[in-house]
Amino acid sequence: MAPPVHDRPAVAEHSGVVLRGVWKTYGATVALRDVTMEAAPGRIVALLGPNGAGKSTVLRVAAGASRPTRGTVLVDGVDPRPNGIRRAIGFAGHHTFLYGPLTAEENLRFYGDLYGVPSASVTAALQRFGLEAVRRRRVQELSRGLAQRVNLARALLHGPRILLLDEPFTGLDTAFADQLAAELIRLRQAGGAVLVATHEWDAARELADDAAVLVRGRLVLRAPAHSLARSDLSALYAGAAGR
Repeated sequence: MAPPVHDRPAVAEHSGVVLRGVWKTYGATVALRDVTMEAAPGRIVALLGPNGAGKSTVLRVAAGASRPTRGTVLVDGVDPRPNGIRRAIGFAGHHTFLYGPLTAEENLRFYGDLYGVPSASVTAALQRFGLEAVRRRRVQELSRGLAQRVNLARALLHGPRILLLDEPFTGLDTAFADQLAAELIRLRQAGGAVLVATHEWDAARELADDAAVLVRGRLVLRAPAHSLARSDLSALYAGAAGR
């Protein structure tokens, strides 16, 4: 039997990200099963689980990119699907939302115009993410790591207070992985809410305040991140998958 879900004190629903009783199905396939969790302001939450557990689906419904089949999703107390609240969200998923034929700089300026971001902020983002040397190269010509940097720069460009990241450390070298961690810490210190789906457990354990573990679409554990060891995760995955 899988270990029980450990409840934490309730967080005000008009802040951060709240999922309550969320189901998501695709035809006969159940991607999420009655998921209730939160990413509160001033917290970094690591969303963990084996491949196919539903981590990306959680991020998509939290970002308003996918409608839950049942249940409630709130970002700062409102439905994240209307365009107004989406300005508060930075989302970097498996789909980068970048345009391959455009250059790195053109992509960032396009999104900057959408969010009313000044040109100077785009220039600063190119510098901060080490993209100045490739700013005039088309995204489709970039390596995976460089394209990931452009994607992360896009997600952070408009200064979101809610950040939803799917495997953000994939393809990054050590220096830029450390820089991304510093960006997340700064957002947390500013009162932002961060939800990160990742397989990089050692980095997540050091960075995150809370951990939420999904297996086969079901939330099987919520706990302080520092309280979990890799062996605990392996046991959770094996136990929950056998149910």
